Amino acid sequence: MNRINPKKLLHSKWTAVTPTIKEKHFLVVDIEFDEDGLVVCCVLEAVVTKRKHPINWCDLKDSYKWKMGWNY
Repeated sequence: MNRINPKKLLHSKWTAVTPTIKEKHFLVVDIEFDEDGLVVCCVLEAVVTKRKHPINWCDLKDSYKWKMGWNY
């Protein structure tokens, strides 16, 4: 399980364990917090295609789906 601090999530780099549509490396480009400081929206952007994907930030904790950093 990946350990993530929501306050340091913006601009973090991620690698998909099983890439789809040749999108393997991602960058967190947008985070929205509610008034209690909880993450309500997280958007990943594929590095190569620049496509944006909204994601539940807790999914990034799953080390079977995501690795921290840009691993090759």
